[in-house]
This record gives sequence, structure tokens and C-alpha cells, in this order.
Amino acid sequence: MIRIGITGQEGFVGKHLYNTLGLFPDEFIRVEFQRDFFGNDNELDNFVSQCDVIVHLAAMNRHESQEVIYETNVNLVHKLIASLERTNSKPHVLLSSSTQEERDNLYGKSKKEGRELVANWAKKNQAIYTGLVIPNVFGPFGKPFYNSVVATFCHQVSHNETPKIDVDGDLKLIYVGELVQEFISQVRSKTNLSRLEIQHTSEKKVSEILALVQHYKSEYQDKGIIPIVASTFELNLFNTYRCYMDIANHFPVKLTQHTDDRGSFVEIIRLDVGGQVSFSTTKPNITRGNHFHTRKIERFAVIKGKALIQLRKIGTKEVLNFELNGDEPAYVDMPIWYTHNIKNVGNDTLYTNFWINEFFNPNDTDTYFEEV
Repeated sequence: MIRIGITGQEGFVGKHLYNTLGLFPDEFIRVEFQRDFFGNDNELDNFVSQCDVIVHLAAMNRHESQEVIYETNVNLVHKLIASLERTNSKPHVLLSSSTQEERDNLYGKSKKEGRELVANWAKKNQAIYTGLVIPNVFGPFGKPFYNSVVATFCHQVSHNETPKIDVDGDLKLIYVGELVQEFISQVRSKTNLSRLEIQHTSEKKVSEILALVQHYKSEYQDKGIIPIVASTFELNLFNTYRCYMDIANHFPVKLTQHTDDRGSFVEIIRLDVGGQVSFSTTKPNITRGNHFHTRKIERFAVIKGKALIQLRKIGTKEVLNFELNGDEPAYVDMPIWYTHNIKNVGNDTLYTNFWINEFFNPNDTDTYFEEV
């Protein structure tokens, strides 16, 4: 078992890395980190001394003063190194730097200097060290106006605000899930390299990203249509966008029911993509699900009976409850990284239609069980 600690555990990348490591309980033990450890030598030393691997992500990205960013980031590295020396610890340290290293700004300078400081410590102590230079990262749960322009666009468009493009440049991007897999790969291989440049997985103009996000708004959020996702990048961007919507107030979405002397007809889903449609019956008081996905798009539509659908974002305690009734057919879509279930809360059999955007693959289910 590898004991891994993440400074910046509650940040954008840190939270994704922490949650993903939790999918491998037989391989990794997560050592808890809190941001105030950097203000308490005893707490920091206790954290450091427990770790076989430390992923240093803690950093300041934005502030009115570039000098404050520089001093904060370099000081955090100095504090980490001091703790390593006090405890005589030699864990495998992975440090996230940025492609802004070579730019003329104090943020980039702070990241480069921090990477080199840890490289010197590792060389002096014959420790394993991986300094990763990372392109622009995007994905669910990033902080708007802070982590990336993608987070900002997704937040603004999904909340009916008007984004503004200052410079329509080319962005070299990596999805946060792809970056997390890079970290895990380097941990497993014990890569010892003071500068490892992580390659971007997509390149888009700012205007292209905004156009796609606006398309998801008009097709998916406004009309309920699952849009074409022509590449892995577009799937990741669409899943990212869905997580910025006001899920608690958007769902359940009522379906239009057409009734005549013959009975009723309800259209459940309009697709510009393929996937798999399933149908289930559920007995009273039975619950299905209690699992989450990291890439799949999924829709639950109740067509007969009474159901309670529950969602909870991984790593949080708030549970979203949606009551659906087949007398007024409706659906709820499952965002990625939200564990979810559906329970028959009526007295009769529950009839549910399920759609998911990919065929079930028993060798790669992308299904992780966790109680809501």
C-alpha cells in the first residue's frame, strides 16, 4: 500500500486526485491534509512523516498583487522542504508547475523556482522527485474566474450571464481526469525527473470553446437534447458544463404527455448521439443504484409509479432529493462524480427508462459503488 498525501487537497486538481485515489483502496492510502498545516510545524511534520508520496499542489493562482503570489508560492515550497528536513523524510515528491514557467510573470517564476528548490532537495537527499510542467487544466468543479476560462464560461453561460472574450488565443488544454491519471502513472512508475512536461491533449481557440458551451446551453439545458460529442475533448467539456448547472433547480424535467382514447404517449429523449436504452421494474421499497460514474452521461425517466431519485456529489454531504411520479412523467440526468440512486416509494411497481451514452462494458464499467 502506498500512503499518499496531497497539499492543496481541497483545490480543483487536488480534490479530483484525492477522489480518484479513493477508487483504488487496495493500492493507495490517502493521508489527510488541511490547508492550515502550513501554519503549524507540528501538524505539517506529522503529515509529512506519514507519507510515502507527497503531491505538492498547494499554490496561489490569482491575487491583485503578483508579488503576493510569488512570495506565497515560494514560501509554501520552503515550508515543505523544511518539514522534510526536520523529519528526515524522503518520500517521492511530485510537484505541479505550469507552462507559464517561461513567461515573464511572477506566477510562472514562482512555479519554476519552487520546482527547482525541490529538485535540489531531492538531489541532496537522494530522494525520488517528479517536477511536472502542466498546461491549462479544465474539468468539473473548477472555480469560475480563478481556475480556468472554461470554468468561467461554463458558469456564466449556465447561469444566463454574458461571457466576454478579451483575447481569442489558442489554448493548450488537458482534462483534469487525464491529468490525474498522469499523476497516478508517475507515482506507480516512481519517475525521477526534475522537469517532466505533460503534453496537452487538445488545442482550441477561446471562441471555439465558448461556441461549444453556448451550444450545450441551447440544446441540452434549454431543450433537453443530448448533443453530438465528436471527440473525447467534447465529451469532457460537455460533462464539465453539466456540473456547472443549477442541478437542484433544473431537475426533474417534466416530459410532455400526449393522451387520447387509446392511452398516452411520452417522448423520453432526443439524441444527437447513440448509446444504450434500458427498462426496469422495481418493487416497492427497493432501491437501485448507489453508484457514480466519472465519464458517462445517464438519464433516468420515470414512466409509471412513484420514485425518489437522490444525488450527492462525491466528497460532500448535501443530498439532492427529486420526487417523480409516472402520472406526470419526468427525468433526471446524472452528473459525473455524483453518486445516485432511485427508490420505489409507492405502493405499486415502478417503471423506469434508463439511457446511457455508451454500451455496457463489463471490463470497463466506469461504475463505482458508494451510498448516497
